[in-house]
Amino acid sequence: MRNILVVEDSPLVLKILEHLFRKEAGFQPIFCASMGEARVMLETSAELFFAAIVDLNLPDAPHGEIVDVVMSYKLPCIVLSGTYNEQRRDQMLLKGVVDYVLKESQHSYEYAFRLLHRLESNSAVKILIAEDSDATRHYIRHVLTPHRYQIIEAGDGDEALRILKEQPDIDLLVVDHSMPGISGFDLVKLLRQKMKRHELIILGLSADTKGSLSAKFIKHGADDFLRKPFCSEELNCRVMSTLERRDLLRALKQAAQFDALTGLNNRRAFYEHGQQLFQQARSGGRDLSVAMIDLDFFKRINDEHGHASGDAALIGFARAFSATFPDALLGRLGGEEFAMVSQQDAAALSDALDQLRNHCATLKYAIGAPPLCFSAGIYHGAPDDLESLLHQADLRLYQAKTQGRGRNCWQ
Repeated sequence: MRNILVVEDSPLVLKILEHLFRKEAGFQPIFCASMGEARVMLETSAELFFAAIVDLNLPDAPHGEIVDVVMSYKLPCIVLSGTYNEQRRDQMLLKGVVDYVLKESQHSYEYAFRLLHRLESNSAVKILIAEDSDATRHYIRHVLTPHRYQIIEAGDGDEALRILKEQPDIDLLVVDHSMPGISGFDLVKLLRQKMKRHELIILGLSADTKGSLSAKFIKHGADDFLRKPFCSEELNCRVMSTLERRDLLRALKQAAQFDALTGLNNRRAFYEHGQQLFQQARSGGRDLSVAMIDLDFFKRINDEHGHASGDAALIGFARAFSATFPDALLGRLGGEEFAMVSQQDAAALSDALDQLRNHCATLKYAIGAPPLCFSAGIYHGAPDDLESLLHQADLRLYQAKTQGRGRNCWQ
């Protein structure tokens, strides 16, 4: 839970903020109606706060004095204002506030909450600024620092390339078009075409007035483009938007590949990765084992103890399954049916499944529910066809079920 200091005297704005905070399980607001109240709160408990949302014009701080108070405690500060004043906005951004938000509509307050969420995740985001101008590079750092990013700097293209090779976890590259050594444009082409850094977000910069340059930059792999000089708000918005798009794509990819309940590979991903493993094993002349696993009497769990207990049983089994076979390909094919591809032989796999079965019997997933148990069929052979081996394993699973459940069949 993140504590957020909210300094606001307007009853209407407070009502809106209270409504939005009620929908945010991860944020706990602490409301103050004046700078005096906020000062006392910060003097006694500043270390408990994650960030602050403050009104620019308070009865006892009509000229934004509350911003200096909050920032003296190194707290990220989001400023709310009822009126737009460009000079005041520039002053606030120069001080290093996270952003200057007008109280225009519901969307404005929702944007403030977007900023809070990004502050939560930004500490894990690494940004490389590749720019030969010291002044521009320092300006970009000054703009991005209040958002809690990890900032790294490079003075030319060669240094940027070296850093990118040394630190493959860099999330975003802000790169100038014209630099000594490798130009920004050539660096983008190298990253996308030869190094296959498709996950890296690239934001191009240039003072060139040609409109074709931005299109050329983007066509060769940049995600966005900014023409210098640019204002701090534009830079922040572009960076935040590209990161949000990346996170959305990752979430969609996660949903497409993994079972939402257990976190294991879904049927489609299991078959895709399984085919790859089979091709590798065939090339290396190795045999593989496959196993089909089915939880015993699962319908009874759902009928007698409820579907929430059934879900808890599936989650508990999936966690134990993953812990027992960290190096195997695992998947939930549907319902209570699971599958595995492993390099272990059938006997070793059967022994490991027996250990898993003993552990599952101790899992507590619902009050009064029976011990969790499963049946398994295993087949070991040449990796000619995944579907055929799974079929053979499924036949052995059927044998395990007809022989009384709670056992493995592999011969």
